Amino acid sequence: MRRLIAAALCLSLAACMTAGRRGADAAPAVYDWGPAPAVAGVSRPQPMALEVRASPWFDTSGIDYRLAYADPARLREYAQARWAAPPAQLVQQRLAGRLGLMPAGVGRADCLLRIEIGEFSQVFASPESSRGVLQGRVALFDRSRRLLATLPVDIAMPAATPDARGGVGALGDAVDRLADAISAWEASLADGTASGCFR
Repeated sequence: MRRLIAAALCLSLAACMTAGRRGADAAPAVYDWGPAPAVAGVSRPQPMALEVRASPWFDTSGIDYRLAYADPARLREYAQARWAAPPAQLVQQRLAGRLGLMPAGVGRADCLLRIEIGEFSQVFASPESSRGVLQGRVALFDRSRRLLATLPVDIAMPAATPDARGGVGALGDAVDRLADAISAWEASLADGTASGCFR
C-alpha cells in the first residue's frame, strides 16, 4: 500500500512539474538579420579585412534598450529576447556580406577596416516611440597597421514597434545605413592617401 501511495505521489509531482514547464514563460526569441544582400562597393583588387569590436557591455547576446524619457543612463535588457550571437559578430557578418569584405584573420589582406561600436541599443523617447542607435567609429589601416583615415558613426533609425522585434529591425536598418556610409566613404578615399587599399 505504501508503495502504491508513493508511486501515485511521484506521478502527481511529475505531472505538476510538466504542467509548470508548459505554463512557464516561453523560451526567449532569438534574432539575427538573415542573409545580407550584396551591394556594389568600391573595387578592391587587393582583399580588405573587416574587424568589428564592441564595448564590453555590448559583448553579450542580450538585446539592450534605454528609456531616454525616464533613466537614459541605465542600460536595460529584454528578458524574453536575445541575439543569436554577440552584436559585434552579427554586425561583422552583415557588413562583410554587404561590402564584400573578409573577416579579419581568415585570409591575407593588405588593409584592415576596423569598426568600434560604443552604442548599440534601442532608445525609447517615449513608451510608444523608439529608435535603433548605432554609434562608434570606423578606422582604415594599411598593411603595417598604420592608421590612414577615420569615420565617426552616429546613426539612429526608427523602430516600427516599441518592442524587441522593432528594436532588432531598427538596429538592422542602422547597420545597413552604416554599410552605405562606408561605401561612400571608401569612394572618397580611393584617390587619396588610402588609395593603395583600393587599387
